[in-house]
Amino acid sequence: MNVVIIGCGVVGAAIAYQLSQVKGLNITVFDKNQPAQGSTAAALGVLMGVISHKIKGKAWQMRQESIQRYETLIPELEGITGRKIPFNRQGIVMLLSENSEHPLESGVEVMTEWEQLREVRKSQGWQLAVWDKEKLQEFCPQINHPNLIGAVYSPQDRQLNPTALTLALVDAAQRNGVKFKFGVSVKNNQTPSSQLIQISPTVTEQLKSIETSEGTINADWFIVAAGLGSTLLTTQLNHKVHIRPVLGQALYLSLGRFLGNPEFQPVVTGNDVHLVPMGSGDYWVGATVEFPNDEDEIFAKKELLESLRQEAIALCPDLAAAKVLRTWSGLRPRPEGRPAPVIDKLPGFSNIILATGHYRNGVLLAPATASAVQKMIVSP
Repeated sequence: MNVVIIGCGVVGAAIAYQLSQVKGLNITVFDKNQPAQGSTAAALGVLMGVISHKIKGKAWQMRQESIQRYETLIPELEGITGRKIPFNRQGIVMLLSENSEHPLESGVEVMTEWEQLREVRKSQGWQLAVWDKEKLQEFCPQINHPNLIGAVYSPQDRQLNPTALTLALVDAAQRNGVKFKFGVSVKNNQTPSSQLIQISPTVTEQLKSIETSEGTINADWFIVAAGLGSTLLTTQLNHKVHIRPVLGQALYLSLGRFLGNPEFQPVVTGNDVHLVPMGSGDYWVGATVEFPNDEDEIFAKKELLESLRQEAIALCPDLAAAKVLRTWSGLRPRPEGRPAPVIDKLPGFSNIILATGHYRNGVLLAPATASAVQKMIVSP
């Protein structure tokens, strides 16, 4: 059975590796770029699963499945490929302050809410610790902000390097026989859709082939994991799924020494600012959330990046002395008018699977997405 995957960010690569372990599948991955470009290259790789507020349904199940899978997937990929995938196992510390969005909500109520989540997680077999301000100072002395009332510590959440992960997934999938075609594009919208698509005249439509810059490609299954490119592809298939860009900017800071306790370097997050340890006194700081105009155009605002840096310094004053080694930005794929992500068959087609629009959780949900796609193909 021939399977085509369009897109080789972290989601497409995870699907390729997952399916490469199924006997009888002949898999080809197409991407107009090299792997791990786009939103994957810009992602911080913060895996907020246990510490998320999702407690039931598909949203929680996917997070739980992915967090569990990463514990085995990282050593598995490192063993197969010999590549090192930076993987921070020291958890996530989420800083708490009195809720400024709801001024009547006191610090006591904020703490109570998290204590309730801690009990839910305990019943699900996961750990959360709720710290008061003194406990936070004990574990993270680098954090110093007058509005903080404490923190939540999630020891089982993780952070990893998304680019290293994606390249390892590609390497491992190749070793299992997957073919990767980089620099090959599925034809753009200047190609008449009648040329792009050949549909068999059956009651439930099946896509028989796609046109690429290397010619016509036939397959039994087509998986669209193209992030923002999914809008154009689905439009050409006359079933548009609108994925809009949301820009994020981030900084790479170097302090030359560890913040706080060198033996305890978790991700610290507060007020939507992530402080991500990179080793040897280097830190990623991200990320802004910048929405597009009505034409889906978006331009990075320098003042928002500077505001992000200042917010990080407000949480951790030592960062004022850090050098900015580089800045970068990326576009997150956010579905319009429907929740993220989109993991489903394309309406009207029995053999086109959408695995796209993960917005801010592409890295987190990649393993569970790959598993869901496999189930749709192996037992449709």
